[in-house]
Amino acid sequence: MEQAIVDIFNSSHAERAAAKYGIKGKDLTFIGGFQNFVYEYLHNDRPCILRLTPSTHRSAQTVQAELEWIFYLADHGISASRPIVSKRGNLTEVVGTDTELFFTAAAFEKAPGHKASYPECLNDVGLYEKLGQLTGKMHALSQSYRPRNESVKRQEWSGNYYLNQIDILPASHTLVRQQYLELAQAIHRLPKESNTYGLIHGDMGVGNYTVDNRGAITLYDFDEAQYSWYVEDIAVQLYYLVYVYGGEEGYKLREEQAHRFMKSFLKGYRLEKELDESMLKQIPLFLRLRELIVYIGAFRNFEGDETFSGSDNQWFKDWIAESRVRLESGTPIVDIW
Repeated sequence: MEQAIVDIFNSSHAERAAAKYGIKGKDLTFIGGFQNFVYEYLHNDRPCILRLTPSTHRSAQTVQAELEWIFYLADHGISASRPIVSKRGNLTEVVGTDTELFFTAAAFEKAPGHKASYPECLNDVGLYEKLGQLTGKMHALSQSYRPRNESVKRQEWSGNYYLNQIDILPASHTLVRQQYLELAQAIHRLPKESNTYGLIHGDMGVGNYTVDNRGAITLYDFDEAQYSWYVEDIAVQLYYLVYVYGGEEGYKLREEQAHRFMKSFLKGYRLEKELDESMLKQIPLFLRLRELIVYIGAFRNFEGDETFSGSDNQWFKDWIAESRVRLESGTPIVDIW
């Protein structure tokens, strides 16, 4: 979260938002603030989530579109963290500040189960097949989905918040910027067809779904939902299962993990939706795109500090160095196609 927004936000904004959902401020527990301010609370002994999104990140209309998309999926058999309406029956509520900035509040049922975790998830082929089937079903539903109001819809992939923040990268990153322009042109040239392009989750990596004791998966955090090629949802999941491998042995380990994931994932995916080889071969483009998004996010969190002097995480610093080499050379983190 940008420091300027953190400086404006205070507990009164959360309390005012909570009141709109019949919640007392004292019942809120802050659990995160990476892109939004997120709180947990209990309602009738059931855990729920209250999220406040700054207007610099999303408009109230795009948050509304996100929640409508989640309801559609949940109503058609996708296990997703359902939105909760406010006391006035609204999907969203707006909380103003003393500045032009405002926050859009939304509430959700908390996803049951636990998050998939490293390193266990790196070998869980059963999980990959279930993720594949869930993703395939979501993409099949996307083909028939139509927003209630075409003027209130999610952004296209190129409107990704982080891509639009690329100027936070230091001036020394000329090659990274050049490679992004070439990458964007290559992606723009891909055909947009009903069976390959539609509304996707956008950030379906480890950490944005839970698994219960029966192995059932529940999706949450649709904040990055956008219109893009369906294979981007696949590339995002793959990225977060290979980027943990670095150093001299990293590439070989990433290839092994990619083969392990894709074999089981596609087995599940094709139970719900077909995916042709020509689109699978585009996954390296979207792996490069995801790496850039994560890279920009890292710089945003450190206010553009190229040295990352505020971090004592050596793995993170090693990843930054390796990531920059790949981004400057236009090399995907793994390529098995």
